[in-house]
Amino acid sequence: PYGEADMRALIALALMLTSASVLAAECPAYLNHDLRKLHSSESVNLCDMAAGRPMLVVNTASRCGFTGQFDGLEQVHQEYRDQGLVVVGFASNDFRQEADSEAEAASVCFKNYGVTFTMIAPTAVTGNAANPVFQGINSQSSQPRWNFHKYVLNSRGEVVGAFPSRVKPDSPELRSVVERVVAER
Repeated sequence: PYGEADMRALIALALMLTSASVLAAECPAYLNHDLRKLHSSESVNLCDMAAGRPMLVVNTASRCGFTGQFDGLEQVHQEYRDQGLVVVGFASNDFRQEADSEAEAASVCFKNYGVTFTMIAPTAVTGNAANPVFQGINSQSSQPRWNFHKYVLNSRGEVVGAFPSRVKPDSPELRSVVERVVAER
């Protein structure tokens, strides 16, 4: 009843579904949440977006003395995205330095600094109110003590490096960890 072409199509579909479920199974639960993008109705799920890929996760604020680090984060994104690195910024007002509106925060990120990596809408990153992603990160490392705390996650979602605000995205210590996780992939 099935021709050879039908069987090939069924096998290809089965392999595709198996690959998708293996990726979903490998993605840590703390990354498997729908998160609204900054100044958008669109959401992203980090498991869908970055499963099996290393990540650089940063809590950000648009009115902070470290806000200029958006330039360096964008540079890291541009330099390493083709090697599999996913950069994600989490806007947060935990340290009382985020813009009063998402429109203003988005303007700072996207217009002032030309950010093209994924930015998540303002959310808590510290304490019991932290979003699920930062709850997972904070349980593996230390929670951010200020804006622009950077976390490098390997392709299994494990925190392998944490860098305080004063460590710039172009610093040798951060870059060496990023280069290690993209090479492991």
